[in-house]
Amino acid sequence: MIKKVSIVIPVFKEERTIRQIISRVLTANTLGLTKEIIVVDDGSKDGTKKILLGIKAKNVKIIFCKNNHGKGSALRTGFKKATGEIIIIQDADLEYHPKDYPKLIRPILDKKTDIVYGSRELS
Repeated sequence: MIKKVSIVIPVFKEERTIRQIISRVLTANTLGLTKEIIVVDDGSKDGTKKILLGIKAKNVKIIFCKNNHGKGSALRTGFKKATGEIIIIQDADLEYHPKDYPKLIRPILDKKTDIVYGSRELS
């Protein structure tokens, strides 16, 4: 039975948007599933780390990498820490909106598919 969704947020130099995206993810509808948020700061050298250190939400795990190794590496790090039966990748730059999570989660809960990809190109 699916009980939890892990939301992995790879971050690199996102001081402008990190507060807003975490706020959106914290309030996003996950169709009753427990939410686990894993933020992976991939060696940011701007003010991102300071902002992340101030986040105290209990369901937010923050991982700091000393050096930048790229988005793929940050995602793999987050996936290793994820404990949810469903994993969502959420970019920190506000390109994708967490309000769309139900559209991603519903087909999995309804056992119509095992994986869902979103696209900003398709209507």
